[in-house]
Amino acid sequence: MQTEAAILVELNAPLQLISLDIPPLKSGQVLIKVAYSGICHTQINEIDGLKGKDPYLPHTLGHEGSGIVLKTGENVSKVKAGDRVVLTWIKGYGAEIPSTQYSYLGKTVNSGAISTFMKTAIISENRLIKIPKVMPLKEAALLGCAFPTGAGIINNTCKLEANSKIAIFGIGGIGLSAVMAASAFGAKVIIAIDINDSKLEYAKTLGATHTINANNFDIIEEIKNITNNRLLDFAIEATGSTDVMEKAYSSIKPFGGLCIIAGNASPKSKIKINPMDLIQGKSIIGSWGGETDSDKDILKYCDWHQSKKISLSKLVSAEFPLHEINTAISNLKAGINGRALINMNSIENEVSKI
Repeated sequence: MQTEAAILVELNAPLQLISLDIPPLKSGQVLIKVAYSGICHTQINEIDGLKGKDPYLPHTLGHEGSGIVLKTGENVSKVKAGDRVVLTWIKGYGAEIPSTQYSYLGKTVNSGAISTFMKTAIISENRLIKIPKVMPLKEAALLGCAFPTGAGIINNTCKLEANSKIAIFGIGGIGLSAVMAASAFGAKVIIAIDINDSKLEYAKTLGATHTINANNFDIIEEIKNITNNRLLDFAIEATGSTDVMEKAYSSIKPFGGLCIIAGNASPKSKIKINPMDLIQGKSIIGSWGGETDSDKDILKYCDWHQSKKISLSKLVSAEFPLHEINTAISNLKAGINGRALINMNSIENEVSKI
């Protein structure tokens, strides 16, 4: 059995489309027909070599998506053939099978516990969440990374209450999800901050009460104007820029303000904060996937969507077939798309070689 996949062959180069031979399932693994895959900045960091030397090349990519179970390996009890599932990098219960190896003309192609830039994929049991049949697979793909991280920060990390004042720095997939969740929780002030006016306009449609283009305004002064100098209860940083992290921390109020770091900065980078801010009760923490309990929270977000508490459909800004994945990645890097999905139903006519 074979599958079409977009794989990373060398750093700082476009992904290549090839047909992979699928190996037999190991105990604890599940074969998935992928319906949709999201694209995250984590994959861009891998492609651009920001994580350093990559010893696993060539390898598959993608860590969020949706699909249908085709077959299960031995000792899998969480899902069965025919189940609709979310594919997520956030570990849940079940077997953890950290790696598998596909092949192409006798060459090994490495893969981790989850990969979604492919039409059929072998996934570790603990990276799958069974979802109701009424949950659309397109919107479900957002529940693998972007939405549970952004909404999880609001729901689990901040424990946001109505009338709170919050700013989201960086309006990508995580930032947009945080805006939507903050609106659903009834936050009084929701400030979207970015350098892209189209993203800021997009954030308004999801519930942002104010927007700030960081290229045109002094962020802290604008926040003071909006809050009558009281600053913010919460600030979420989702850009990965250390300068932005410092500004986000400066934007929260003393004696109770909380800054949450969700963006991935360079491993060697540092941020500077004033120790007196800590003494005066400002807090700063990082978030790992919105502190998401994937087995519980993802089903909760399905309920939110079905009950119209949120509309995940509004987060999908574009769709691409698998053979246009490099265009989708380029657009994400350029800030063109808020949250794009790869639709695996399209037919690719050209398959390149390693």
